[in-house]
Amino acid sequence: SVRYCGVKCQREHRRQHKNDCKKRAAELRDEILFEQPESSYLGECPICCLPLSIDPEYSTIMMCCSKKICNGCFHANEIREMKASLIPSCSFCRQPVQAGDKLEKQRMTRIEANDPAAMSQKGIELDKKGDYQSALTYFTKAAGLGDAEAHYWLSHLYSDGLGVEKDSRKEIHHLEEAAIGGHPDARHNLG
Repeated sequence: SVRYCGVKCQREHRRQHKNDCKKRAAELRDEILFEQPESSYLGECPICCLPLSIDPEYSTIMMCCSKKICNGCFHANEIREMKASLIPSCSFCRQPVQAGDKLEKQRMTRIEANDPAAMSQKGIELDKKGDYQSALTYFTKAAGLGDAEAHYWLSHLYSDGLGVEKDSRKEIHHLEEAAIGGHPDARHNLG
């Protein structure tokens, strides 16, 4: 019985154990897919090291560095700035907080640096505006860099046929990738 085979092994010994290879590959995929993740796909707050809440209401993404900060650390930084009469700055990297065009320029700088979190945020923004083609571009690139959130949003685009043809195979693929990355909604949607 074959325990594990890679692509190279499948090519070399295809006739000998083609069915065994495919069965074992499916078993391994299922093990990964249904394994309980050690933590949330969001990780921890980089300041206090507490796990970030799944509810986006309890965290803030900083566009300058693309770090997700818990609202406790964000609020503590605001209090520090008010007491010391400081200019508002990022809780993590201490860059001055930007608005309008400068904020968008910061985000585009992060995207050009291949930051998957910035790409996902841009994709979500475009999706909410109804620009599904552009959102697809950002989500695809972020998913290629391993972002679970981007995989989850791609599954929605393929499920609803927004900017792409409806494709249930691609929808399931992206849901599975998001679930493997620890995305709780993707795990729920897979059943």
